[in-house]
Amino acid sequence: MIVETRKASLWYKSVIDAGLKPKTRPSLDRTYHNRLSPFSRYLDRPVVAKFDHRQGSSDGGGVLLKAANQRLGLTSALAACLQEERQPGKILHEIEELLTQRVMGIALGYEDANDAARLASDPMHKLLVGREPIDGEDLASQSTLSRFENAPDRKELFRLGEALADCVIERHRKRLHGRARPITIDLDPTDDPTHGQQQFTFFNRHYDCYCYLPVVCLLTFNEEAEQYLVAAVLRPGNVSGSCGAIGILRRLLGRLDRAFPGVGFRVRLDGGFAAPEVLEFLDDQPRVEYVVNLASNAVLDRFVEPAMRTARRLSKKSGETEHVYGQFRYKTKKTWKYERRILYKAEVVRHPNRDPKDNPRFVVTNMKQSPKWLYEEVYCQRGDLENRIKELHYGMEIGRTSCTSFWANQFRVMMTAAAYVLMQELRLRLARTDCARAQVATLRERFLKLGVQVVASVRRIVLHLPQAFPYGEHFYRLALSLGAQTG
Repeated sequence: MIVETRKASLWYKSVIDAGLKPKTRPSLDRTYHNRLSPFSRYLDRPVVAKFDHRQGSSDGGGVLLKAANQRLGLTSALAACLQEERQPGKILHEIEELLTQRVMGIALGYEDANDAARLASDPMHKLLVGREPIDGEDLASQSTLSRFENAPDRKELFRLGEALADCVIERHRKRLHGRARPITIDLDPTDDPTHGQQQFTFFNRHYDCYCYLPVVCLLTFNEEAEQYLVAAVLRPGNVSGSCGAIGILRRLLGRLDRAFPGVGFRVRLDGGFAAPEVLEFLDDQPRVEYVVNLASNAVLDRFVEPAMRTARRLSKKSGETEHVYGQFRYKTKKTWKYERRILYKAEVVRHPNRDPKDNPRFVVTNMKQSPKWLYEEVYCQRGDLENRIKELHYGMEIGRTSCTSFWANQFRVMMTAAAYVLMQELRLRLARTDCARAQVATLRERFLKLGVQVVASVRRIVLHLPQAFPYGEHFYRLALSLGAQTG
């Protein structure tokens, strides 16, 4: 098997013509000559692979992202929030081009700005930004993108967060025609380990590392299975779990109320958000139901002890995990102004070859339904939020916050969130197919990472995709739903 590039072949020929004996080859050309490959025994002729196809790209499915972005108007809305401060005569790449280049790159699996050096002349990436794919100017370099990431201030980032939320809410307002049953709002913090001199990174005892503590917010409409990202906020590593929650909820509830007049809301929160000020805020909001996890303490354990004895007796008799549900009214001595309804699950957990373990759980709520239904059918459903967070970490690499500036890292989180919104839009349009619940990494592999030959003329641009494509039917459906036409 022979793998070569045109540049390396010319270099090799020039050395031979000069009568010299080549010792090494240019390392940057990734050039290999290996006629003793084990494949040679199975083939009847040499195989030559050349990296010289200017019109080829490995991201042919990215055209779906471009169509989804145009339907949402996402990067245009985000770019409008950024102020241009560069000298007009020296601008080669507009703000919207830079933003689109980064968002599309993240969605396609190139989460670092230094990938730009290898993708600057890729015809598909130029097409996604809006440039001529073959003869157009190259895209921005890594240094240009790094300056771009460090340019926005906190006011611009605040406007970016509002624009992202508005785009997501408007998309679902149109999809649901302004009508929805209770809209569920989930907030959850996550850890973002840091490994350098980033601003506001601190050691967190709970996660046992130096990190940031970003919080993500997702919406669920009409009891649908999908949870849609609407906000992502980076926070210092030493803040409390509830930091910023009231501001996020207040702005989000106002926007949702304007988009869906008269709709009811349901807020589900982890135990880190069970601060007195958060609960008081939720109590004061009209048409807002909430279920918030409550950390166990000695007082709550005394309330639930009779139920725990019952659960132990049932578990000993059956030899299986058993639980008992109940409720009581509770008020703290200093921080709560009035009693609230507390639901509990008195559980005894049994595992093979282990001793039984008590596992009492508590939830504070203003809802009226039975404790078992509220815990199992409402609160426990937020467990799927962990899958969305895993997608953000392992599918979109939201943790690539390696800039020194805290605000530059927040900008990276925002661009990653925008890329995830585009991926969720693709998944939404694959409803009622076997890809309707596919992870974003699977969507990328199946629909975006396609070999393509780009042919551009004065009249049109033709993308030559593989004929033997196993997901061609799904790709066809996606393209039609995003505005493509047959012909």
